[in-house]
Amino acid sequence: MKGVSTPLTHREGQGGGSLYTLLVYSENVAGILNQITAVFTRRQVNIESLNVSASSIPGVHKYTITAWSDEDQIKKITRQIEKKIDVVKANYFTDEQLFIREAGLYKLSTDKVLANPEISRTVRRYDATITEVNPTYTIVMKSGKTDDIIELFRALDTFDCVLQYTRSGRIAVTRGMQEQVSEFLEERERNREE
Repeated sequence: MKGVSTPLTHREGQGGGSLYTLLVYSENVAGILNQITAVFTRRQVNIESLNVSASSIPGVHKYTITAWSDEDQIKKITRQIEKKIDVVKANYFTDEQLFIREAGLYKLSTDKVLANPEISRTVRRYDATITEVNPTYTIVMKSGKTDDIIELFRALDTFDCVLQYTRSGRIAVTRGMQEQVSEFLEERERNREE
């Protein structure tokens, strides 16, 4: 398809190594994102995806960063990030240690969707949702695991109907009962009171 590159799955990552997810918690201050990404740049590790949002803790933001690397390199990156003044806590995880979701948006040619009922069947088979239809394009949305989002793109691409495609950065939570930074902040608060 012209203009749309075929995305890689986790198993086809560039540069070797494994895909790691870093969860970084920081104070909400200007410039911290630049400081965090600079650590990856200095180590010549490419960021695969990046998502920043407020966390469940007031005044603390959560960065979800994925990168292909080996564990030794990711440990070093995590330690360097955690040394930043405004960073509260940083940890790295493998996919098995997290509950992970992404969203994918697919802009399809309405003419081709109407001409080929197999396209709509494919959308339903992948448990995606048609969110808008107009005479020019049809918008399909899917949330799920990264590989599922990419598989739907590949399936739709075989019909030569994809006008645009994008997927969000990863969002993730640990499989524990609370955010790991919560325990750290509670302990820090107890130490201040002593």
